[in-house]
Amino acid sequence: MSTDNSITPRLIEYMSGALDSELPPNVLVKTKHHILDTLSAMISGSVMHPGLLGKQFILQQGGTPEAQIIGSPHLTSAINAALANGMMAHSDETDDSNGSAGLHPGCATVPAALAMAEREDASGTDLIRSVALGYDIGSRTVRSLGREAMRARNHLPYSIGGTMAATAAAGSLARLDMEQYRPLLSYGAQQASGIMTYQRDVEHVEKAFIFGGMPCRNGVTAAQMVQNGFSGVHDTFIGDGNFLIAYADNPNKDELISELGNRYEVMLTNIKKYCTGFPIQSPAEG
Repeated sequence: MSTDNSITPRLIEYMSGALDSELPPNVLVKTKHHILDTLSAMISGSVMHPGLLGKQFILQQGGTPEAQIIGSPHLTSAINAALANGMMAHSDETDDSNGSAGLHPGCATVPAALAMAEREDASGTDLIRSVALGYDIGSRTVRSLGREAMRARNHLPYSIGGTMAATAAAGSLARLDMEQYRPLLSYGAQQASGIMTYQRDVEHVEKAFIFGGMPCRNGVTAAQMVQNGFSGVHDTFIGDGNFLIAYADNPNKDELISELGNRYEVMLTNIKKYCTGFPIQSPAEG
């Protein structure tokens, strides 16, 4: 068992080295599949009602031309693009799902990574590795809190874990130094939110925002804030009022770093066949 003081340093070590570490061949291929799958969800979602609203909203904001709004010729800031494209990625429920963790990692990670990669002129290799990192950190965040424990307290695993996924992916592409990962995690944690009332959203607009748009925007925002010199809390995972105890009564802190570099969460994530929630895939098959 790890001590409280050893968890964040191990997490930071893994995150800061992610873009310089080769992925195992099977993980590399699987990550590519999930990037393509999420891109497909973004493209199909760009003509769905939630995606159209996200795109229209961001087009009104303007923004420095850094990243493309999918399904349009327009460029905007990476933060704005992450929001619009994140909403598109969850517009029609074709995005992937990690059922064992309780997360939709694709819609929360890939749009954020794409927007930040465009802004930073990152390589394709860096993009792929950043996405794999986002899946690892977001899914482990939910595992450490406990999906059912979160839901019992009306906290939404998808948006909270999704924000940490996007924060990790975007932060790695910002090429932060090791010490900057401390405030990065803190700014991600401060923006991680979401409640279960999304289940009453009959038009899927709010759901697309909190599953995809909001986490992506918040993660890219956290990365750019720290990249521009924002300081913050040294360790958001320990001490009074820390991130973990805010969302769970009995968090398992060791899950944050469990099998890092050996268990890749993208390998535990499923690509959907039907445009419906993952628990309904089998009934939809008939």
